[in-house]
Amino acid sequence: MKKKYLALTLGTITTSLLVLFSCTKINEATELGGNLIPPVDNINTFDTTLEVQVFNDSFTVVTDSTVALPGFTHFLGKINSDPFFGKTNAQMFFELKPSTYRFTFADKPDSLHLDSVVLIMDYQQTYGDSTLPQTVNVYEVGGNITDFRYDTTYRYRENTVPRAGLLGFKTFLPKDLDDSVKVYKDTTARQLRIRLNDAFGQRLLAYDTAANGAYTSDSNFRQNFKGFALESVAGGNAIMGFNLLGANTKLAIYYRYDVAPGDLDTTVNYWNFTNLSAEANPVTRDYSGTPFAASVNGTTGPPDAFSFIQNTPGTFSTIKVPGLAGLSNRIVHRAELIMEEAWDASDSLFPPPPRLFLDAYNPTTSKYRSIPFDFILESTSNNNNITTFGGIPFRALDNANHSIFTWHFNLSRYVQNIVIGKEQAMDLRLSAPAYLTEDTGPTSSIVKRAIYVNTTLDVANGSGIPIMGRVRLYGGDATSANPHRMRLRVVYSKI
Repeated sequence: MKKKYLALTLGTITTSLLVLFSCTKINEATELGGNLIPPVDNINTFDTTLEVQVFNDSFTVVTDSTVALPGFTHFLGKINSDPFFGKTNAQMFFELKPSTYRFTFADKPDSLHLDSVVLIMDYQQTYGDSTLPQTVNVYEVGGNITDFRYDTTYRYRENTVPRAGLLGFKTFLPKDLDDSVKVYKDTTARQLRIRLNDAFGQRLLAYDTAANGAYTSDSNFRQNFKGFALESVAGGNAIMGFNLLGANTKLAIYYRYDVAPGDLDTTVNYWNFTNLSAEANPVTRDYSGTPFAASVNGTTGPPDAFSFIQNTPGTFSTIKVPGLAGLSNRIVHRAELIMEEAWDASDSLFPPPPRLFLDAYNPTTSKYRSIPFDFILESTSNNNNITTFGGIPFRALDNANHSIFTWHFNLSRYVQNIVIGKEQAMDLRLSAPAYLTEDTGPTSSIVKRAIYVNTTLDVANGSGIPIMGRVRLYGGDATSANPHRMRLRVVYSKI
């Protein structure tokens, strides 16, 4: 524990709050904020730093039940070379279908002539290297009608949806997805367009006269076509985000039909993602041979020099603060868990998640819970104070003038209640979840509440951003006296 004495008066207090994402040299003396010291003259205030210990680990199928929801951005593609986290394979499964039944093509089922059928995806963003080509295969979902359902949620960590034959493929550069396209009745930008084989298109047209009534109801339609399965099969070092609910996600069926002898009219029908459409976004991580994998050795081994945090489905760090339980009673003005990004050239391709989250392991209940007193989840909604709690980073410069991110988690009330004996010191967990759930309320009527971290309540507009983002932070390396190590800084007055 390191301590220094500060003699401050109201007239000399000039600290100011860092503006979010402003660019400045790291200087803890000015990062704690103007509300740190009570506005009273001649207060003697002390500053102490508690060392922390960091232990890396990854979530598993058992500990991570996060599901893909229709409004979340869905990711597709392969990261083949992240120097810290290895490989990622993101696949997409979804249904596009008629909005109403009975469906018919221009009410001319006996005079239809296929031009083409194109799968169109509403492109949002790329995470990784957008200049390397990727080849995406489009398959048909296989199995039985019960294997892929709209009323079932699918975890990111499970890949249980069967697939059938190949319907088409495309090789492209992710950076080109920003370009505008000009096709029949569709002039817009930010699309991935994959032409599917004509045999599939002819099959869709033929369903209009099928004896089994493929277009008479949704259940009949799913008996005949169960959806699309997309996977990047070659090249690439990026994942691409798409909005299933966006206007540019659709199946375009271009065809002609007879309007008079020898006279054909050309048109297009669009099928979209509906409230009866199933979706899944399985994501596989492969950490083999990475620095992260080498650092995972449980919480009884030596502490890790770096904390490796990756978005859902990802990783976490257990953080121990050995000196916190024995901290004597005092008035805590501010307690911040400070962490700094350890810069690497690959950060430009693979930047951090938008938000990190800190919670605590309660040994009494054997469950994780949000930080008592400091993280606030509103009682009548799922809104929270993650911004003021510290989940959103500051931008700063390291000693080599590299732009980095720093996080300052506000643990002031939590630490205050520990030193007065009203709260126990717990192991902390740092992660970057899409969202997580917490048990609230009395034991007799526990309610699970959602805490949105890298997703939001506004999931209807594709606002959720799981999967994307990773960061390497300095760990709690007290032996090297690294000034950028993770640490708990406490500013206090004696009683």
